[in-house]
Amino acid sequence: MNAIRDDLEAVLARLEARSAEETVFTRVYAAQARAAADAADARRAAGVTLGPLDGRIVSIKDLFDVRGETTTAGSVVLKGQPPAAADAVIVARLRRAGAVILAKTNMSEFAFSGIGINPHHGTPGCAADPTRVPGGSSSGAGVSVGEGTSEISIGTDTGGSVRIPASLNGVVGYKPTTGRVPTTGAFPLSWALDSIGPLARSVADCVATDAVMRGVEPAPAAAHPVAGLRVGVPRGRMFTQTEDIVAQGFEASLSRLSSADARVIDVDIEDLLEEMGRIMGAAPLVAIEAAAVHAARPEADFARMDPLVVARIRMGADLKAAQYIRLMRERDALIAAMDARMAPFDALALPATATTAVPLAPLLADFDAYMKANVLMLRNTTWGNQFDLCGVSLPMPDLPRPAGLMLLGRRGHDERLLALAAGVEPLLA
Repeated sequence: MNAIRDDLEAVLARLEARSAEETVFTRVYAAQARAAADAADARRAAGVTLGPLDGRIVSIKDLFDVRGETTTAGSVVLKGQPPAAADAVIVARLRRAGAVILAKTNMSEFAFSGIGINPHHGTPGCAADPTRVPGGSSSGAGVSVGEGTSEISIGTDTGGSVRIPASLNGVVGYKPTTGRVPTTGAFPLSWALDSIGPLARSVADCVATDAVMRGVEPAPAAAHPVAGLRVGVPRGRMFTQTEDIVAQGFEASLSRLSSADARVIDVDIEDLLEEMGRIMGAAPLVAIEAAAVHAARPEADFARMDPLVVARIRMGADLKAAQYIRLMRERDALIAAMDARMAPFDALALPATATTAVPLAPLLADFDAYMKANVLMLRNTTWGNQFDLCGVSLPMPDLPRPAGLMLLGRRGHDERLLALAAGVEPLLA
């Protein structure tokens, strides 16, 4: 078994070699990581462990507070803000669990894109093909795990920002039910939709990381048997415009589930999707709350921000309080209706993304092409946030480019979903 310090030095050497072109990470904590790795090696030599994350190389999204430094959330307009007085809750818990925090990862500015573009820090290409988009908004998180510079990376998911980069970079990504993991010390995009989740190479690592971030004792991931599982497939609008590679990978994955004696059954949720789309209207909830987050920002700041992000924030700027309250009440009713619709099933299954990673250059050159690609990239994941479901993206096998199989569980049924994902994972290896 390699010393943790040796593994860390190999990663740091990779980062040093590309430092002039670094786009995956926005800040590297080399000295602190070395100290944490040495401490973990000393514990290992003494036969002591702090748990399953002890000595694991972990990166964190650029929107999490680290004591003594300014949190910039992928933007340039926050650089003059005061430094954080304390670590974000999840960062402090990761440190106590012995994690070696390597770096902060690049992200879409203010976490508002499913593509992963950042004009300020550069855009990392996806791990499989650097000419293609990384997925967002946790772009650096997905790439870092996909390329092996992080064992685990912590992202946030408001409309798919953990599951999309997991899908495009061929790793596992877990989005918890909202409120499961504390968001104290994380720069918000949407208070109602934000959730904090890990990207990793295995479901087991996601389970352990989730437990640490929640502040509970990690337990081994218990895989639920696949035989007899009731898996609903919501065919309809979520399957239009699906790339052939993704469609073929999805059907092949369903065949593996069926061969393991899972019951794969079509389920109709089109009426609920239609109604959720109606209440969101021209101003989705994420845009409304993002507009509130940035309401006091001066126009000079907006002029320095990514215009693609500004356009989405301004979609929600004009909604009245009464409309917002009505939207939230109607959303609560739809969340309850979706929970009832899903009750006969152990999980729903669909592609995490309608496409694999698309070429980056055309989206940088054409605003309309970017907006169209962003809507499609977010389509399958975002309704999971709107209905407050928990979700996991698992890499589908034997594809020329990575794409994920997404399993969705009922609100608050996270442990069951993770157990199902642990059972399904070996079938897709």
